[in-house]
Amino acid sequence: MATETSLPRTSRSSVEIAIQPKYISPAVHRRVAPTPPEVLTTIYSFPSMEPKRFAYYPANHLHLPLRKDILHRAIVYEGDSGRQGTASTKWRNSVHGSRKKMRSQKGLGMARIGDRQSPSIRGGGVAFGPHPRDFSTDLPRKIYDLAWRTALSYRYRRGQLVVLENGIEIEMGEPRWLKQIMDWNHLGQDDGGSLMVASHPQPNISEAFLGVGGHGRLKSEDDVDVKDLLKAGRVIIEQKSLDGLLRKHSTDLDSRVQSAFLPAFIRKI
Repeated sequence: MATETSLPRTSRSSVEIAIQPKYISPAVHRRVAPTPPEVLTTIYSFPSMEPKRFAYYPANHLHLPLRKDILHRAIVYEGDSGRQGTASTKWRNSVHGSRKKMRSQKGLGMARIGDRQSPSIRGGGVAFGPHPRDFSTDLPRKIYDLAWRTALSYRYRRGQLVVLENGIEIEMGEPRWLKQIMDWNHLGQDDGGSLMVASHPQPNISEAFLGVGGHGRLKSEDDVDVKDLLKAGRVIIEQKSLDGLLRKHSTDLDSRVQSAFLPAFIRKI
């Protein structure tokens, strides 16, 4: 549930009130950035999934409205960037062989034909075949960052964003034991599977995830994209990784609004 908070209202000092407006720097009149409302998030421990504490995040990070158009643009952008574009065929001038005409133009009762590189002959060139190209498309950075936070907000609003303490690890790297943990906490394959995101995956849990199949996947913070956040049934993420992703994908927020301050010569009074 989103809760609105605001900065405490501070009273102006007597020194600031006594100064005439004509001596105040224009920087004093700059607009103060309003404090956005915050949402409450529970931090759990793994593998017991016991709630440990609460954390607050700005609503423009984890409580954005659903924008299917922005999510679609981000997924298409990621898909285009992931295409290799290495398919290549040979045109007739790239095929090895003689350039001599194979047979006479007339007199044999057969169709006219050119050299052995002709696309109509087996082993010849390929007409209009694929060649290496770049399939990547452009997307403004601010729109892509908004799509990231929209995907996280979609999971948060549906109760499918589970934030864990830093350093996710289990005692043994047995896939069977990890399956039991995920089934007991309703995070396994029967509940849609889970995507676990860690800043630095530990060895035991990395080994265990190799054999859990459809129960879930483990990815590092740098390997996750918007499609991964929307594909799994739940997103299980370390608090450190969540903070890093939100900090990385916040370029569309207006951070240029500066707080009002007194000039240096006034502070010395």
